[in-house]
Order: sequence, then C-alpha cells, then structure tokens
Amino acid sequence: MNPPEAGGSGADRLRGPDRLRGKVVLVTGGAGGIAAATARRLAAAGAHVSLVDRDQPALDQLVSTLGEGHLATAADVTDQMSLQAAARRTVEHFGRLDIVFACAGIGSASTVAVSSTEDLLRIVDVNLGGVIRTVKATLEEITANRGYYLLMSSAAALKNVPRANAYAASKAGVEAFGGALRLELAHKGVDVGVAHPAWVSTGMISGAGSRAGESRSLPWPFNVVSSTDTCADLLVGAIAARRRKVFVPRSLALMDPLRWISTGPLWDAFMKPRAALSVSRLESAAPNE
Repeated sequence: MNPPEAGGSGADRLRGPDRLRGKVVLVTGGAGGIAAATARRLAAAGAHVSLVDRDQPALDQLVSTLGEGHLATAADVTDQMSLQAAARRTVEHFGRLDIVFACAGIGSASTVAVSSTEDLLRIVDVNLGGVIRTVKATLEEITANRGYYLLMSSAAALKNVPRANAYAASKAGVEAFGGALRLELAHKGVDVGVAHPAWVSTGMISGAGSRAGESRSLPWPFNVVSSTDTCADLLVGAIAARRRKVFVPRSLALMDPLRWISTGPLWDAFMKPRAALSVSRLESAAPNE
C-alpha cells in the first residue's frame, strides 16, 4: 500500500497536526501507555501509523481501533534484526517512512543496592540501546525522506532522585544521543527531537512495583502528573512542528536551563532526608539474598 505523497508545497502550507496527513510514522512501544495514546492522535491527524511492540495481540487490538491504513508488527527493541524487519515491513507496506517516535521503555523503582546487575543493565539496554537500535534500523529511509525523529527521554534526565539510578542514566543518555544525532543529520534535512515527560498516568507509575506517590515529595514542576491524552497532544504537536525538544508538562521547560538547581548541592540538601526515608523503607522491605 502506498500512501499519498507527503511532501511538496501543499504540505508545507499546512499547520499543526494537519502537517501529518499522509505521513508514515513508526512508533515503538506502541501497544500501550504514551505510545498508544500518541498513535491514536497521529491516526486522527491523518498519519499512517506503523506500531511496533513485543505484544502482537495488543498491537492488533489497538490497530483495529485506529481505522484503515495502519500496521502492527511484533518486534523487540533489544533485537536489532527484529527492528530491521519491522522497518523493512513498514516501507514495503506504505512505500516510505517519514517519522520515527522511539518511545519503547521500561522503568525502575528500586535502589542499586537491592537491584541485580542484570536488571539495572536491562533498563539501560531497553531505554537507551533500544533508541539507538531503532535509529540504526530506520536511518537510511528517514534520511532519504528528510524526515524526523522524536526520541523519548524523561524529566529524570533533568534531576537527581533516589531509585531512578539506571532509568535516569538511560534517559540522560537518550538526550545526549539525540543531541549528537541532531547535529550529524541537520545538513541532510533530518530533524531530531527529544521528549522530556515528567509523571504521566500510565502503568509505569501506577502499576505494581511502580514509583506511585513519589511525585508528591518533589517540588513543582517535577510533581505535576499529566494524563496520557495531554502528553499525547503535546507529543503530536512536537512531531508536527519537528521540534527540538518537548516537555510534559510545558512548565518543565523552565528547568531545562536551570538543571544546575535540580542536580546541585541545594537539591541534594532538599532531597537527602526524603531519600533516607524512602530508601530505608524500600531496602528494609526487600528480601535478603
């Protein structure tokens, strides 16, 4: 299936999400959460969505609700071959690939002391390694179409908090990777954006073993909890405008140039008593090895 041609002066005159009409967008982690909500917005804006996730039944169910002209492919962001196959299937099905939203990720809710080395490294492999693999699998096609990447980082890259450890490291890595990639691809007509959501109402913060309730111990704007719909609206707006950065909530943008506050000694003084309490509770409840 070949979608309508997505370039040209007519498309250039479109505004906002209308710019996405006819574009082919590959979304990783697409079976649920932020990615699924964003996929719905993209489809409503007229984009052709190629959803990628390990959970094929969940993908199929979601695609069935999006209407005509979308695709679901099972792949794992820790497996380069499966990602390459998903990218290839997308291009074969739609005839092109214009945009990639690398959203797949997993969270952490424990301390280094009570986490296994394997669990810590898996967080980095999924969140950062998965973004790198996704870019590598799609780079040729995105470059050919002068396309756009949106890479999922986090507000965790802007601050230091206990229990984030490998998660924050992976998301800071995504931000740094995106910054370098942006400069490497700019002269080729490709734009790269990085997304920094804070707390979003998904299973990652409300499910079992999550960090639910931790937001209340943080100062504004790090304590804001956004709905998946609000997050998806901001992400789709960023994709349509090919923005360099997007923050959820928008007020989080204030902390980007001020991250010396949320990573410096005054922040440490604020967080240490809170960290001592939360870490002690978690580690005393952890099973002895």
